[in-house]
Amino acid sequence: MKAIDRQQTGTAFLDPGAADWQDTDAPGFRIKPIFTDSRTGESTALMEITPGAYSPPHAHDQLEEIYVLDGDFHDDEYTYTKGQYCQRAIGAVHSAGSENGCTVLLVYRG
Repeated sequence: MKAIDRQQTGTAFLDPGAADWQDTDAPGFRIKPIFTDSRTGESTALMEITPGAYSPPHAHDQLEEIYVLDGDFHDDEYTYTKGQYCQRAIGAVHSAGSENGCTVLLVYRG
């Protein structure tokens, strides 16, 4: 499945449920890209983290937003559960993972 790029006019439709998960460089982390702005690099994706998977400390060059759809998501400070949201500043060093597994909506923007 190819992510939708920014629409100039009209409406775009995508069914992430019909797409396969894509592996990332981090073991236990998979994504389904939904939207990517080819000009700005802003993006939206579903991310699945398998139980017990944790990333090493890292940072992003864009603001990061995470909304938990199911399971438990952990960072260096908190544990987030279904329906909870967090926002991370540009350049904030953090780790991420899940004790029991989770699915989150992941947004990056300038």
